[in-house]
Amino acid sequence: MDSLPATVASALVESNGEGTGSENTDWPGRWQALTAVSVELQSLLVTDPGPELVALIERIVTQLADGVATTRRHRVELAELAHRVLGTHARACAQTEPDPVRLADWLLDLQLQHPEAPDVSLAAYAGALDDEGLQHYRERAVALFEPLPVIGFGETGRYDRARWALLRVMEELAEYTDDVDLQLLVLSKDLSSGWHYLQVATMLRDNARSGEALEWVERGLRAVGGRGAALRLIDLAVEEHLRRGMPQRAVAVCREAFFARPNLDVYLKIRALVVHTDEWPPLRAELVQHLVQDGSRLAVEVYRRIVEVELARRGIEEQELVVEWLEQLRGLQPDAFADYLDHIKSRHVADRQLLDELSKRGL
Repeated sequence: MDSLPATVASALVESNGEGTGSENTDWPGRWQALTAVSVELQSLLVTDPGPELVALIERIVTQLADGVATTRRHRVELAELAHRVLGTHARACAQTEPDPVRLADWLLDLQLQHPEAPDVSLAAYAGALDDEGLQHYRERAVALFEPLPVIGFGETGRYDRARWALLRVMEELAEYTDDVDLQLLVLSKDLSSGWHYLQVATMLRDNARSGEALEWVERGLRAVGGRGAALRLIDLAVEEHLRRGMPQRAVAVCREAFFARPNLDVYLKIRALVVHTDEWPPLRAELVQHLVQDGSRLAVEVYRRIVEVELARRGIEEQELVVEWLEQLRGLQPDAFADYLDHIKSRHVADRQLLDELSKRGL
């Protein structure tokens, strides 16, 4: 038993001599020695379990993890072997019942000092850690993770080795404990895009924390400024407000988003929400007037698309309104208006009422 760490050390020292001519020719023999150690540890688990074996396996796992960090040529094989030996360690701990706090510290240190490998499955240590060990593991991991800076919107992620290792620890812990607060803590450390805000809001919505989900949607919409994940964020907000019996708030979210950045899809969402109510005519007029006042290229493009949508869906009573919109559009885009009007007429060549009304207005 005592000779096993020396065997591992010898094989790793040789395998780390990269660039030597013996590297490839010597590796099969060294790999055979390393795998033999793994097999021997599994045998000792049957014949000689106890605290000494746990300590021995921990030493060898650490050796292998160090080997992963210092070699390039055989990193994958060593990582897989380290993971295999760690599995033996978990079974040894289940039989031995070690001090749960000490075990929690060792598992954390292993991961934080060796970001490349191996992955720790807390489920494999459920019995050995017990509530006491798991609580210590959680408290220490959270204490280390909380001070990490948040990656703000539009920033590039700063995933150095230490941050990456902590993130992996926290993700595994959050998944194992099914703790929503831990999931929120992990996800809210990276807010570099609107999709991250959406991920947080969706997680909260799925865990019946609707109020917090809507707060994150609002934060996300302010961050994205109508771009990227804006439409998905709006969809989530509308669904939640309607589910909570607050249709006016759903409309308000869409209206605010439309004013922030005009968008036909948002216009259609508003239309679907209130088209059969008395609110629609004045609200529609407000949205269109905003486009007129904006006058930007984007606003004019949205204006044109709204005209086409309403032409396709209009009733007889809205005939004059659509034509008035076309007159306003002529003032916004005089150079391109003639071509656009020809496009409208060609698409509605069978609509004599529309063509007559256009003719009356000199269009």
